[in-house]
Amino acid sequence: MAKITLENLAHSYLDNPKNDDDWALKEMNHVWNDGEAYALLGSSGCGKSTLLNIISGLVEPSQGRILFDDFDVTQAATTQRNIAQVFQFPVVYDTMTVRNNLAFPLMNRGADIKYINERVRKIAEMIGMKEQLQRKARGLTADAKQKISLGRGMVREDVNAILFDEPLTVIDPHMKWELRTQLKSLHNEFGHTMIYVTHDQTEALTFADKVVVMYDGRVVQMGTPQELFERPAHTFVGYFIGSPGMNVLDADIQGGQANVAGTPVDLGAHYTPQGHKIQIGVRPEFVRLSTDGGIPATVQRVEDVGRHKIVRLDVAGTEVNAIVGEDQSIATDTNAVQFDVAGINIYADDWRVTPTQGAAP
Repeated sequence: MAKITLENLAHSYLDNPKNDDDWALKEMNHVWNDGEAYALLGSSGCGKSTLLNIISGLVEPSQGRILFDDFDVTQAATTQRNIAQVFQFPVVYDTMTVRNNLAFPLMNRGADIKYINERVRKIAEMIGMKEQLQRKARGLTADAKQKISLGRGMVREDVNAILFDEPLTVIDPHMKWELRTQLKSLHNEFGHTMIYVTHDQTEALTFADKVVVMYDGRVVQMGTPQELFERPAHTFVGYFIGSPGMNVLDADIQGGQANVAGTPVDLGAHYTPQGHKIQIGVRPEFVRLSTDGGIPATVQRVEDVGRHKIVRLDVAGTEVNAIVGEDQSIATDTNAVQFDVAGINIYADDWRVTPTQGAAP
């Protein structure tokens, strides 16, 4: 296990990057604590896999350093970093049995046979393949092969870190839930440093102690699921986390009050945002429907998703979503929305602004 430090790290796939857009990873400085589980979350092309491959040694960064504990591994080969990596698509030895595939990393290091058998048994139970240990990997389904890859990545207990690059892509939905739960259990039991790349917020939020949200080559926020939900540091985080994501509306901010679509909104704190684009962000859970005052709104449609209803509204040409209880009726004369003060965030040029006076940041 190791603490992982990213120091002035940046990467470009171009020989001579000239502007911001030429960098796949913009400069970053982060410390990821020994023994914690992290999820790298973001849309395709945001730099998640590039960062993971730099950590593993498959890609050498254009600038900066990466340290495991206090040891600089920037120039070290993958084999010298003592990590395990599980890729998006299955990598197995078809001519070997499931047992031998799982045992291979331990056999390759000369581990005791009794220890190997115990670890293989435990991992096979975790991935649901205990009854298939004697089968050859050839002929197994893609999801079965991926479970072997997953198990082989977790069979060693002495690694500095275990890296997962969207490992559940080919796994059926029911098994995904079970494996995520087992991964979390394994982490709690052995305390490996784990880094899990995904574009699926459910996977990230259920697996990780801390979620690292990436956007356009940058880490825009690293925090607990609760922090990402309640206080998105960037409008992308608000949009990407949650279903539906955070509502974002243009606003004029004067001290403790915002003007949204010509209507004053109490902010519960004072702000002095500086930027070209000033906006207010409110998650659907904090939007209230009104028939008696608020920001003018028109109900477009109501979607019943079982656990609750999603009300789609139009506010001055911008779609606003509200979440209401399954048993709550929608008044036919609903003509406005109101925002819970506790759920309001202010943004300047997409970055969250902390209040200068009033509510805690």
